[in-house]
Amino acid sequence: MRPLFPILLASAAAFTPTTAMAQSVDTTEVQRQLAAMRAEIDRLTAQVAELQAREVAHDSAPQPVVVATTSPAPAAAPASTSAPAQGGGTQIAWKGGPELTAPGGWSFKPRGRLQLDTAMVDAPSTVAVGQSFGTGTEFRRAYMGFEGTLPGNFGYRLEADFANSSVELTDVYLTYKAADRLTLTLGQHKPFGGLEELTSDLFTSMMERAAFTSAFGFERRVGLSGTYAGKEVMVQLGAFADSAADLNSDRNNSFSVDGRVVFSPKIGGGTLHLGGSAHLRDFNDLTNVARYRARPFVHTTDVRLVDTGLFSATGERNYGAELAYVAGPFHATVEGHRMTTLRPGLPDPTFWGGYAEVGMLVTPGDTTAYKGGAYDRIRPVNPITAGGIGAIQVNARYDRIDLTDAGVSGGMQQAAGLSVIWIPTDYVRFLVNYGHLWVSNAAIPAGPDPDYQVDTLGLRAQFDF
Repeated sequence: MRPLFPILLASAAAFTPTTAMAQSVDTTEVQRQLAAMRAEIDRLTAQVAELQAREVAHDSAPQPVVVATTSPAPAAAPASTSAPAQGGGTQIAWKGGPELTAPGGWSFKPRGRLQLDTAMVDAPSTVAVGQSFGTGTEFRRAYMGFEGTLPGNFGYRLEADFANSSVELTDVYLTYKAADRLTLTLGQHKPFGGLEELTSDLFTSMMERAAFTSAFGFERRVGLSGTYAGKEVMVQLGAFADSAADLNSDRNNSFSVDGRVVFSPKIGGGTLHLGGSAHLRDFNDLTNVARYRARPFVHTTDVRLVDTGLFSATGERNYGAELAYVAGPFHATVEGHRMTTLRPGLPDPTFWGGYAEVGMLVTPGDTTAYKGGAYDRIRPVNPITAGGIGAIQVNARYDRIDLTDAGVSGGMQQAAGLSVIWIPTDYVRFLVNYGHLWVSNAAIPAGPDPDYQVDTLGLRAQFDF
């Protein structure tokens, strides 16, 4: 290997210019190139500083949260489906369930409820032989449906009860808001039976309504009605046929005219409820018969201790009276109903039933809800979702039904009832219901004795949306 140092010396000597040659170099061109290089370096330095400033600002700004979902991506919408327009398209609100509203008067909301009951009936052993007493459990109601509005002041509701592996239509109707306070309803709905009958079963103070509401066959029927709802006066009037299920039979062709008037002024810091109803019904059936009967304060048994059995009749004429007062957490209700069955050529028997009740919300700040001539949803001031205990209501009731008159002997049933209701949130309820019954001239005697006493205890868990 040749020594590196001598080679480098030789190369340097070969390329080292003389003093004269160095002086001949144009120093002006070199200075111009150096100035251009310095300008380029300054430009690049400024760009780097700007990029660094942007990065610092981005890192300090709050970043959007991305929520992961396991749901599959939606398929592409067909050409006829348009996305909601910003500021004026479909809106979604939550009212116990999702409610969709769109321009033009459209809305849609699913609705439903579930009530699970467990109850015990303790009757004398001589009554209970061969009867379905003891403890029972049932899905009392399992409703599913939907409701909403249509353009032109129309509304609708379609709902069915799926409890106990059967399907029964409940509310199925179309409404039309004819004026500011007048609403017309066409379809299957309730024909204005009275205060408790028109109070939703979600809001009743006992597990079951008064005995007369079931004994006298209050039910939804297909018809046309109108409701005028003023500030203090409500007037309801309608004409009805049979229920949707009964209309499937050619034998059921009854029709009725039903009306109700409610006066509800504000008095003494509360609301006074005065109401009355009248009902005229022609059976118009191929076989004109009537039957009135009632369960023993709970629904888990099909046994009726008071029962007229079937007897000939051509129609009914019945009247109801309602009195209630609601003030803050307190409510008191008295309601009665008188049923006369029409039997041409025979005496017309008259049966009657009624109840009296007082109730109190014992949790601070909670108030009894009343709206539109009926009791409404109680909304706890301190629900468990806000760290409270919800609302607690205590109720006491006396209930009576008498089904004996003019040669028809169905017996009489009296009941003293107590209930405690816990409402942890607006849409969930738990209820404990005790009843002590006195039965006279019972349809099912206790051996040779038609008069005896019965105890019942019921539990309910429910939710709705």
